This record gives sequence, C-alpha cells and structure tokens, in this order.
Amino acid sequence: MNKIAEVGNKGSGVRSDCFMRLEIASSGGIQINLQSKVKTLYGDRIQALLQDIFKHFGIENARLEVEDTGALDFVLAARLEAAIKKVIDTDKEYLLPVLEQNIYSTEKDRFRLTRLYLPGNTPKLMLNAGIHKPHGIILDLEDSVAPDKKHEARFVVRNALRSVDFMGAERMVRINQGDRGLEDLEYIVPHYVNMILIPKVETAEQIQAVEEKIMGIKRDYDWDIWYMPIIESALGVENAFAIAKASPRVAAMAIGLEDLTADLGVQRTLEGWETFYQRTRIVNAAKAAGIQPIDSVFSDVQDMEGLRQTVIRSKAMGFEGMGVIHPRQIPVIHKAFAPSAEEIEKAQKIVDAFNEAQEKGLGVVSLGSKMIDPPVVKRAFNVLKLAKLAQELS
Repeated sequence: MNKIAEVGNKGSGVRSDCFMRLEIASSGGIQINLQSKVKTLYGDRIQALLQDIFKHFGIENARLEVEDTGALDFVLAARLEAAIKKVIDTDKEYLLPVLEQNIYSTEKDRFRLTRLYLPGNTPKLMLNAGIHKPHGIILDLEDSVAPDKKHEARFVVRNALRSVDFMGAERMVRINQGDRGLEDLEYIVPHYVNMILIPKVETAEQIQAVEEKIMGIKRDYDWDIWYMPIIESALGVENAFAIAKASPRVAAMAIGLEDLTADLGVQRTLEGWETFYQRTRIVNAAKAAGIQPIDSVFSDVQDMEGLRQTVIRSKAMGFEGMGVIHPRQIPVIHKAFAPSAEEIEKAQKIVDAFNEAQEKGLGVVSLGSKMIDPPVVKRAFNVLKLAKLAQELS
C-alpha cells in the first residue's frame, strides 16, 4: 500500500475545507505542518484533534501537511481518516459525538416537495443548507462526486450526518450504483440517515439487494430508513410498479430526466412532451403502489418562471415533489405546489362533512347528494396539511 496520500480540496474557491498530504514515516514522531487563516485562534485545537486521530489509529510516526480554509472538526476528521485509510489497512473508525438534534426518524408519508442536492465532497454547501427549509437534504455520493474523490466523500457524508444540524430536514444520501453503492451503505446506515436514494434502478432486485445489505448492517439497532429509487432508463420505466412494490420501505419514487432522455435518444425540453409518457407511467406506478411520485430536477437555476410553469405541470400530472439543485428554487417550488384557495375550500368542506359523520356515528360520508370515498377524505386532509405547511414556509 502507498505510504503517501493526498485528500481534500484546495484552491481560490475553496472554503470550510482543507487539503492534506499524509506520509507515513518510520521515525520522528507525528509532525504536523498547519497552514490556516484561523491558526492563531484555533491552531492548538486543530493540532490536538489531529494528534488524537493519529493516536486512535495507532500511528506513531507520520508527516502531515495541512492547508486549512476554515474546516470544522467534522471535515478535518473526515479528511485525515480518509488519508489514513489510503495508507494503512484498518477497520477502526474515528467518530465525533453525534448531535442530539440529529437523532430523529421520519415518517413514510411525510411531505417531500423539495429535496436539495449537495455534493458529498463539498462540505461548505452543507453547513447552512437547513436554513433554506427544504423538506429533504441529499448528501450525494454519486454523479456530483468525481471518481477519484468518492472514497473520501464517504467520510465527509458520514460525519455530516452526525455533526451538521440540518434543522429538521429529512437527511437523504444518494449512493452509487452497483457494488460501490452497497459499500457506501456501510458508511451511512449506522449514522442516522433517514432515506437512501438509489440511482438508475431498473429492477426490483436492485432494491432488494440494497435492503439485504441494510438489514445486515442494522442488526444491532432499530432505525427507520426509507428508500427512494430513481428511474433513469426506459427499462426502469417499464418495471416501475415492480420497483415501487419491491419493499415496504420504498416511500417514494423519483424520475431522473437527464439520463432518461439520453437513454431514449431525445432532447430534453422545457415543455417536457418528449417524456410525458414516461412521467405519467411513474406517477401511475407510484400511486398504485401507495407511495409518492417525485419529479426530476429543473436544471436552469436562473429561469424562475420556467421553473414555476414546470411545477404547475408537474403537480397537474400527480407528482408530489421535485429535486432542487439551488436553494433559490425552493420557495418557488413550495409556492407552486401549495393548494389553491379553491382546493383548500373544497378540502375543508369534505373534512367538515367527515367530522360531522363521525360525530353522528355514520359509516358513510356525504357532501350534498354525493358520497365521499375514504381516499377522497384522506386527500382532503392532506390538502389542508399541505396548505398549513405552505403558510409556515412562506
């Protein structure tokens, strides 16, 4: 194994991160050369943390170069552990204490109007992500992470799950495809993740492989983890219902239009007619399976009106959320998905009729001369819940 490792990020646009060059030595003790703008204030603390990590892994002789741009402890620890595991073979983990406010589960049917993608190897974007009030925050290990950075991104994401306050957002991680994705689970499942996004799903067996791996990791504790398969190919669309029903832990199913249009050999347009059939198939499969259909991201972060129109069409098709690649998209999506005044008024009448029937001990609910089926009542309650949530987020 190579005795020298380089990890992290450096350059003019890098902040809240660090770059490390680690060399294992045969003598000389632990030598740390720290370059940091905050060295005067926090140099001793950073040195103590790094020394403690070396001690934890039983390393007595090493030279470490650190270029720090304001990295927090969880980033420093992630970077050094990633470097160490490039140069020595060890199963040990260096885990900082988990924040008490990060120990929470989420419900299968909670609202997921927005899920904000954050590159898993870019910690600066994670620190204040919760203030934008997305329903979910995705720490991404897949497409947004360069192949040669995927190893170290796992440690950043793991530590972020424990140490970053995402302010109640559902904490999601998008894993990689295939065996690498199954290995990703070892770094995230024990650390209070709420939902796993599974990319490029084409068969139910892919979901079952993920579930088998998760159940093996979860043997020693009980923790709700939901799945969101992402459909990104023609074959995935054809198998959507089987995928949605592959496990009771599948809570939502998303469509990824960038890869899907490439697979279909068509150009993605603002109107989206080229994938109208595929999107309606996803909605129908998800609704039939009793889970949430989630639309793709809108890639033009400058076009707010185009985004609003896309959300209106998405809502009309039956989708219950979208992906987000920039925080400025979040309020537009929340507002466009929110119920209209007419929808709220209708829902309130149905709920009032339901409550009146309950008070009278009636087994059926009627509104005027029309009978109201239970699914309609359930949807009315959800409309009022969503209206209340939209008001809180506005």
